[in-house]
Amino acid sequence: MVKKTDRKAERTRRHIRVRRKVSGTAECPRLCVYRSNTNLYVQIIDDVAANTLVSASTLDKEIKTKHANKEAANELGALIAKKALAKNIKNVVYDRGGYIYHGVVKELADAARKAGLEF
Repeated sequence: MVKKTDRKAERTRRHIRVRRKVSGTAECPRLCVYRSNTNLYVQIIDDVAANTLVSASTLDKEIKTKHANKEAANELGALIAKKALAKNIKNVVYDRGGYIYHGVVKELADAARKAGLEF
């Protein structure tokens, strides 16, 4: 009998594997992505101090597209880069959150790079 794979458990396993290698410091914090069915959430985190430095989501008023699609990811990447550069954060480590680096997750990363973040 073929069992159906649990996608949430698979993503959690990938996320744990990524987090073993990726950690944010004060000099190079972690850019963490969470994707729900309806929205996208992004945080820049200093793991040493356990502190969120900058956050943004598609629920913010600056974002015009209120969905979890590529257009919203493009806007969100530019917004998080603008907020990070305002707080003198230029270098980050990208944490894809266990999601496959494809589609919305890739679009967000490309937009953040284009807006001035380095990773």
